[in-house]
Amino acid sequence: MSTISEKLSVKEKVGYALGDTAANFIFQTMVMFQLVFYTDTFGISAVAAGTLLVIVRVWDAIFDPIMGIIADRTKTKWGKFRPWILWTALPFGIMGFLTFVTPDFSSEGKLIYAYVTYIILMMIYSANNLPYSALSGVMTGDLGERTSLSSYRFVFAMLAQLIIQGLALPMVHHFGGGDSAKGYQYTMAIFSALAVVLFVITFSTTRERIQPAPTQKATIKEHFADLLKNGPAIAMFFLTIVLFITLAMRGSIVVYYFRYYVGQENLFSMFNVLGTVATIIGIFFSKKLSMRFGKRNVFITGLFGTAFFTMTFIFIPSSDITLLFASEIIRQFVYGFTIPLLWAMMADVADYSEWKNNRRATGIIFAAIVFGLKAGLGFGGAIAGYILSLYGYVPNIEQTASALNGIMLTMSLFPAITFAICAVILFFYKINKQLEIQITDELNERRKSFQS
Repeated sequence: MSTISEKLSVKEKVGYALGDTAANFIFQTMVMFQLVFYTDTFGISAVAAGTLLVIVRVWDAIFDPIMGIIADRTKTKWGKFRPWILWTALPFGIMGFLTFVTPDFSSEGKLIYAYVTYIILMMIYSANNLPYSALSGVMTGDLGERTSLSSYRFVFAMLAQLIIQGLALPMVHHFGGGDSAKGYQYTMAIFSALAVVLFVITFSTTRERIQPAPTQKATIKEHFADLLKNGPAIAMFFLTIVLFITLAMRGSIVVYYFRYYVGQENLFSMFNVLGTVATIIGIFFSKKLSMRFGKRNVFITGLFGTAFFTMTFIFIPSSDITLLFASEIIRQFVYGFTIPLLWAMMADVADYSEWKNNRRATGIIFAAIVFGLKAGLGFGGAIAGYILSLYGYVPNIEQTASALNGIMLTMSLFPAITFAICAVILFFYKINKQLEIQITDELNERRKSFQS
């Protein structure tokens, strides 16, 4: 039988990582373009779009824990989590496409369509991404391999981000020929089809190795009680919410920033491409730094550094393109250190729960984090929409000084503050490097006893 600390092959790491490439063909499009699609193409107000993104989070709060329970109790010949990647591949692709279709409906009809498609897309996202993320916690118990797996994952996620940020807007213009609704439809059809294929590859190339103890008979109530007593899990939950609020808030505003504040929308793609390349380079330093200094310490330092370089945008004139690009490249490089650590640390949190309570509930723990991610994504997009409305933004016209100021602050000061808050939250995460090693060693001994 394979040991739980088995080294993973490059093929399996790449296969797993392609699942995040698939998800990011849709996820990154939502982060970068959903708000501007709803306001400037679909035809609903910034406030209505923001409210939509918030209201859907209420349903997520109900559905995500249910999905975590279902995933933890799934039993197939393929494992608990892998089959969900296969089962949701085609529905994910279909809904990713339909969410960016603009039907010929009345204003009320369009709003209903937006709610229905977004809610279903978020449900499928949970049914896909929650098991996908939890899978990393059961592929290996080796700390170095987990960080390596996360590094592969996010390099490939960044490749998808590179494609979305570099090609999506040009593709919309190319396929639309002046009709952005048509352009989004064709562009998302291509990205969604690619996502389906890559999800199937992920399913086919990965394996689950860590299993709960055969004697484990925990109830749902016990799993939730364990979660509420799990300090590191609670810290990671709040970190995830604030982090993805920040990423969605700033990510949503970049296209507005170049379209209206800088006045050179043609620079948008290059700005994002160079930043993403810098992020990928930063990711390659993550494993080495975390193995030396510990995941938490690297995460904290990276977030404070990201906050600092995000703040610099408030001082850079819109005409100084060189300095804008340089600041973003450095910012993204520093942020790259942190990217693999979130999910690697969540696998550690699942181990912590098993170590402390003698019960493993990977799905429930990852459900809390995926809900935090989606809540952050929704609230971040909503906050960006509300800020635009508050400062007087009106689509597709020359903006007032107030609106331009709101766009600039959402690109600089506001996300700098929330990045710093993320770093502070991590001081409440108590799994340091020494405890990681202790937990891993003790769990390995326990697992050997029921795998022998």
